[in-house]
Amino acid sequence: MISFDTQNEFMLESPLEWASWLEDVLVQEGFTLGELCYVFCSDAYLLDLNQKFLSHDTLTDIITFDYNVGKTINGEVYISTERVAENCAQYKVPMTHELARVVVHGVLHLCGYKDKSEEELALMRQREDFWISKFKTL
Repeated sequence: MISFDTQNEFMLESPLEWASWLEDVLVQEGFTLGELCYVFCSDAYLLDLNQKFLSHDTLTDIITFDYNVGKTINGEVYISTERVAENCAQYKVPMTHELARVVVHGVLHLCGYKDKSEEELALMRQREDFWISKFKTL
């Protein structure tokens, strides 16, 4: 089951379409869906999580907590809607497109993709672009 929660005023439009798309991503990446929760929040909320759990004192657009059991995806994905909005302005892309990139980024992390090295980041971007191209809502 995929759920979408919010800690701010953000409301995700068409959550069933988003959940269906994300489940397709998981299945086609070779995983099954367990419990996956997305939480949309403010910069301050995500910064607090970043400091408490990762000992990072920086703003970020996403934090993913991995509770996978084997090939069953379980996790929590926290997304700062403020960071996503700033990314839209910086990269001159629509909100829905940037939100899709960050949302699928979290799922790809749960599928084992990393983004620490240049090579890992290049593969992550390639997979993000591929899955975004498959999202009918965009």
